[in-house]
Amino acid sequence: MFLTMVIPDPSNPKRMIDVYLQLLIDELLQLWHVGVRTHDHATNQVFMMRAVFMWTVNDLPAYGVASGWSSAGIMSCLICMDDTSAFHLQHGRKACYFDCHRRFLPQDHPYRRNKKAFIKNCQERNIAMPKLTGEEISVRVKEYSSAIKQPLIHPPGYGTDHK
Repeated sequence: MFLTMVIPDPSNPKRMIDVYLQLLIDELLQLWHVGVRTHDHATNQVFMMRAVFMWTVNDLPAYGVASGWSSAGIMSCLICMDDTSAFHLQHGRKACYFDCHRRFLPQDHPYRRNKKAFIKNCQERNIAMPKLTGEEISVRVKEYSSAIKQPLIHPPGYGTDHK
């Protein structure tokens, strides 16, 4: 196990994170597909070591940078994406996510029918959107190129359908 930390400084790569991490990505791909000859000191043998990237731990802004989805504004929920129930506050125009996630509760949950503790006189009748399969995610991101190939160009629909 090893830990890679990216701590932004004044030259934070933000949108260009795929360029910034390209060497790490290349090395992880090599470790997955090819492997690296490694010496095991305990058994005094040489073997092909392979590795897999399992997970990341980061705060919300870093999650947004790593995923390529904006973590600010009306469409900032990385779970709901373009199917959000967020709204702007009447005074100040801040994005508000109050009462947007009751739809993830079971259909018979009492909070779904509660009209007093959430948005006034409102029951939640919407259901959570289904989880996307790997193939569905692949179709969604297939049209996007990396910043290496097309730097600083927003993909089609940016700001209207997605962020």
